[in-house]
Amino acid sequence: MSVSKSSLSALTLGAIGVVYGDIGTSVLYAVKEVFGSGHVPFTHDNVYGVLSIFFWTLTVIVSLKYVTLVLRADNHGEGGLVAMLALASQSVKHRPVLRRVLLIVGIFGTCLFYGDGVITPAISVLSAVEGLEVISPNFKKYVIPLTLVILFCLFMVQKRGTAGIGRFFGPITLVWFAVIAGLGVMHIA
Repeated sequence: MSVSKSSLSALTLGAIGVVYGDIGTSVLYAVKEVFGSGHVPFTHDNVYGVLSIFFWTLTVIVSLKYVTLVLRADNHGEGGLVAMLALASQSVKHRPVLRRVLLIVGIFGTCLFYGDGVITPAISVLSAVEGLEVISPNFKKYVIPLTLVILFCLFMVQKRGTAGIGRFFGPITLVWFAVIAGLGVMHIA
């Protein structure tokens, strides 16, 4: 099956919106939580160290977990964590104790996945909207209502599927990454 350059570009943009949107917004609240608690002093060395931890954690997780494990799990066209669970269960069906342990670990991992899927949008949107307080403290009273409206709208369009969400968030995420890359380069220079 050949894919035209324009459809490949559209798929790439959609993937940026769906896959990398989470990675790009997670840093918002992760950095706030690391330094906001008061346990880690806000120094240049600590900022570099924390950002290094984030970078290498994401790199290792994406490289090892997704590229070498999750993407290779193919259960008759299905992929992901549930496919890995099914494949692992089938490969040790002659060892019931190990199979039971793998099922428990797989169910636990699936629960974490679904929990992350529920809480991540709420935390990401709330963290992004809290940025309005940087502009003016007067926006503080609008943060929660605006967050709820945005989340309601997100879950309303979610029924259109991943492709629809990717088409909408791909350009937004691309602009987001371009802005933070530009700001980073500007501050490095």
